Amino acid sequence: MSLPSREQLVSVAEQSEAQRGGRRSILSRQSRDHADLDALMTAYDAEPDAAARGRVVAELAERALRHAFAEETVLFPAYRRHLPEDADLTAHIQGDHQRINELLEALQTADPHAPGYDAQVREAFAVIRHDAHDEEDELLPRLQRVASPAQLRAIGNAWEVQRRTSPTRPHPKIPRTPPGNVLTGIPLAVSDRVKDGVDHALPRGSRVRTVALAAGAGLVVAGVRAARRR
Repeated sequence: MSLPSREQLVSVAEQSEAQRGGRRSILSRQSRDHADLDALMTAYDAEPDAAARGRVVAELAERALRHAFAEETVLFPAYRRHLPEDADLTAHIQGDHQRINELLEALQTADPHAPGYDAQVREAFAVIRHDAHDEEDELLPRLQRVASPAQLRAIGNAWEVQRRTSPTRPHPKIPRTPPGNVLTGIPLAVSDRVKDGVDHALPRGSRVRTVALAAGAGLVVAGVRAARRR
């Protein structure tokens, strides 16, 4: 099957919800999530307070990472099934995901008041925006050409389930393709939610916080070992 040229593709951003296959289609779900990420980047630009900017970045990081993980475990495998001759495109986007994970991992421990913080954030924003354009202008329209609306909705439903249960923190060292990402993602998602709860409930430096985080790390180690034995 010959792939449609760039001139023949219509960006998801230029389509109505009906054209994309309805609200539950993977095209519509991706478009809404990209819009939410863009809104958070705009909120960062409008926020003068450094601490508040850090909170915006933390929220954006969680959403972006869950979005990307669901793509790697659901959308990209579906794309490669429908368009096996076009695997280079998903490989390129997975490279962007790797870079996003690395940048967001560095921002986790960065001080929002530090002079170089904004430059780090801008670099992460640039890769996230480039990734969204690749998906909306290339990957999703190509998938739309070969998948039925019912198939697009099925992919969208599976993507949403995975997005809701994905890890919430950057993990640059895990595989970006199945089955490795699926097997490691489960214990990491559990551990991330333990850490998220600790961050909300316990002050930094407290002994209880240290114990809780250690317990979360133990869950990851046990889960990864179990995954490797399968």
